[in-house]
Amino acid sequence: MLLPGMLCDAESWEEQITALADFCEPRVISFGDADSIDAMADIALAGAPDRFALAGHSMGGRVAQAIYRRVPQRVTKLTLLATDFRGHADDAARLAEAAKRDGMIARVAAVGLPEFARGWAREVVSPSRLDDAPLLAAVTEMMARHTPSQLAAQTWAGLTRPDFKDLLPSISCPTLIIAGDEDTLRPVAVHREMANLIPQSRLAVLPQCGHMITMERPQLAAAAMRRWLLD
Repeated sequence: MLLPGMLCDAESWEEQITALADFCEPRVISFGDADSIDAMADIALAGAPDRFALAGHSMGGRVAQAIYRRVPQRVTKLTLLATDFRGHADDAARLAEAAKRDGMIARVAAVGLPEFARGWAREVVSPSRLDDAPLLAAVTEMMARHTPSQLAAQTWAGLTRPDFKDLLPSISCPTLIIAGDEDTLRPVAVHREMANLIPQSRLAVLPQCGHMITMERPQLAAAAMRRWLLD
């Protein structure tokens, strides 16, 4: 099961689906208007087989951790891409994030989601890819396919997210952690900490790559995931 990040959909996994389809059945989960990490986990599990490998990008990585917490015996392998495991450090951090969320929603109300997406796409890709017009167009168009209500729901899910620090040492399935070396939203240091906490894990850091790992470095991400599943 492939769990997309905020305002992402099956297009963000396109290369990985192609790379894995010869030996498994990649399935991308759509979260609709779900407004909590647990509600998103409910949606993913509703149609899940008895046993499955699980990969989550960004917000989807948090959903993957929620799924593992509920049904660890059903998860055969786990990949966490450009994500995090931490809740809020304190009330001040939560208030600051709430203010940022309110600002995003206000901007969408003022300029519309397509215009918001154009600006946000430039924040989530590597600085070295800002002249890559096809990449920026693909990220922008994918985000713009969503609705303002979905943005509101998904940002609320992020704001009310669980903390998974206590979960990570108990993860016993083979786990791949993938980070972009130029991801300013989810830095490499966070992924190193995750790798140190998860016993059977390995970390791959992709070069010249920001937050949109599966779209910025699709072949490298696909190759890493293929090795992860076949090992």
